[in-house]
Amino acid sequence: MSNSGTALYLADLDTTCRFLRLPQLFSICMSFSLVANMGIHRGYVGNWFMSIWCFCCAVTLIILTVELRRFPSEFPFFWYLSNTYACYAALLCLSASIIYSLTYVQFLPYGPYRDQAIAATVFSCIASVFYAMEVVKMWERCKIYKTSCYVLTVPGLLKVLETFMAGIIFAFISNTSLYLHQPALEWCVAVYSICFIPAALAILLNLGEWEYRLPGPFPLFQLVLSLLSVLLYISALVLWLLYQFNKEFGRHPQRSSDEDCRDELAYDMCAWDQCLAVAILTATNLLVYVTELGYWARQVSVETKALPRVS
Repeated sequence: MSNSGTALYLADLDTTCRFLRLPQLFSICMSFSLVANMGIHRGYVGNWFMSIWCFCCAVTLIILTVELRRFPSEFPFFWYLSNTYACYAALLCLSASIIYSLTYVQFLPYGPYRDQAIAATVFSCIASVFYAMEVVKMWERCKIYKTSCYVLTVPGLLKVLETFMAGIIFAFISNTSLYLHQPALEWCVAVYSICFIPAALAILLNLGEWEYRLPGPFPLFQLVLSLLSVLLYISALVLWLLYQFNKEFGRHPQRSSDEDCRDELAYDMCAWDQCLAVAILTATNLLVYVTELGYWARQVSVETKALPRVS
């Protein structure tokens, strides 16, 4: 970022703190407090999302403190880190609202506990909206102040989506009984890890402005990685669906046939639910990788056409 862009950004921090940080902090704290005060068994899902809201609350408070004390100029990467966090926080709060309502709230009996859980979901949605507003506002600032931030570009946002989806997949497959001692499913887990590492490295390289140190053109490098990721994810999706929902492999094609999922009062996702969630996330992430492949193919094509022709 240029010095002039940094100065303009710092001059505009007060507006950001006043209209975005405080509502973000309030909404997240309300979600965390409402669930914490319910006083009933929350299960794995409830504890998981409580930790997400607690994490977002803590990080937002740290960012707010840094901004109010005018410290961003002392941290060269503060601009990039705060924008990156806003992207992930918006996705985290939105996913928490959706998954928490689908796997927990709907099974609660009507009463004050259910009302508190619904209110917590609503506040989480509100927080995701405020984080998304921050991303949009920062995107507009980049254009007005002529500054750059990788996560506020199309390929940057795609990378954020890819790593976020992979992170949620990792959370679901933390139940190792879903794939252990099954080579095909272990290959799927390896695919998630293999594709996650380059995506995370791409974000780090661009945040540190080190992408130009690569031995070849960065767009071509990303094109090759995107193509490889698409092929790997296709194999993972096919194998996961085949070995998790096929009767021939001793699996349950329908939820009703899985005895572990018949307890409607359980506040934890059963194995069938977790397998379905991984399948949906895999398909979604595959679409993101296909979109990225198309983007980099277009970029490489444009750069190739722009090269001078040798007569």
